[in-house]
Amino acid sequence: MRQVVYAFIFMTVVGLAVVQQLKQSKPGDGANAMAMATKKPGSPQPAASSSNNNYRSVTLLSDRLGHFQTNVQIDGRYIDFLVDTGASSVALRASEAARLGIHPKATDYTVMMQTANGIGRAARVRLNRVELKGITIYDVQAVVVPDTALSTNLLGMSFLSRVKWTHEHGKLVLEQ
Repeated sequence: MRQVVYAFIFMTVVGLAVVQQLKQSKPGDGANAMAMATKKPGSPQPAASSSNNNYRSVTLLSDRLGHFQTNVQIDGRYIDFLVDTGASSVALRASEAARLGIHPKATDYTVMMQTANGIGRAARVRLNRVELKGITIYDVQAVVVPDTALSTNLLGMSFLSRVKWTHEHGKLVLEQ
């Protein structure tokens, strides 16, 4: 139970820190320090979604703890995520970012955040394409966080705010 509380506190603090940094940053600010994900081809994954030409809907079911965990394709590679409406941004663990070819330098970790383990830093990045079972969002802001500060990747509001979503009775429905 203590880990769940720490995880919740951490996710909330990361979200608040990212919002603060986004408010303070200007378009184009730190463009040289921003790591850019490279596009890699990938095979499509069967989707639990319904779609026609202009409309896509994905329904995620909560796990026994009430969390929504899912597999997301980022620039052609699949990564596991915890959906977190309290996180302002998509947050990637450094090891997962490295799998995507994203390698921020030590000097890129400029976003300050408070975690359950203390004060930490994250690096801002942009993801070319984030796809959740047929719902595709381009040019998504994200942060890379040291593995020691984050136990799982978070699918936060920099993705979720660009789709319509509803939560009811253990189901999270995302529409595009």
